[in-house]
Amino acid sequence: MLEVLNHPLITHKLTQMRNKNTCTKDFRENLDEIAELMAYEVCRDLPTQPVDIETPIGPCTGYELAKEVVIVPILRAGIGLLDGIRRLVPTAKVGFIGLYRDEETLEPHEYFAKFPKNLDQSIVMIVDPMLATGGSALAAIDMMKKRGAKQIKLVCLVGVPEGVTAVQKAHPDVDIYLAAMDDHLNEVGYIVPGLGDAGDRIFGTK
Repeated sequence: MLEVLNHPLITHKLTQMRNKNTCTKDFRENLDEIAELMAYEVCRDLPTQPVDIETPIGPCTGYELAKEVVIVPILRAGIGLLDGIRRLVPTAKVGFIGLYRDEETLEPHEYFAKFPKNLDQSIVMIVDPMLATGGSALAAIDMMKKRGAKQIKLVCLVGVPEGVTAVQKAHPDVDIYLAAMDDHLNEVGYIVPGLGDAGDRIFGTK
């Protein structure tokens, strides 16, 4: 399932992020706010279970989340989406995948991995601002499945058809959520029109 979240607030904030003149502080804050807005939709189908409680007036059957949520940012840019989602799901656990992309082959290489236990019983959200070639997303999904994850959601800010198609072909069971679908990749694998290198713009490293 692919869902492109068409929401005026998301579109407004993403437009500010795309602007090359937007400073690091504003870029990071807009990303954080978009992540929280996206989390509301991404979490819409989380399973719940009944629980009996006492209100100040009397007994009541309510509902609580039936499974743990694990957020897995792809380092380093994925960290920019973490806090916004955790504000909505503060009980979520966090894992990390460190991948870097070979600038010539565009292939991802792992350099760090750390995850909570019981991934097979959790809803796993892999988060990364950009879904370009799909290489990093595919590597991350493969890593999570090898560790037992069965329910995976891929949450990205901006994607292109090339990356979406690659993920859907390899992992048709993974739901993909985007804030925007852009046009295409350029000759060096960057999203057009995109917003530049998300990691550099989040952390001010270029």
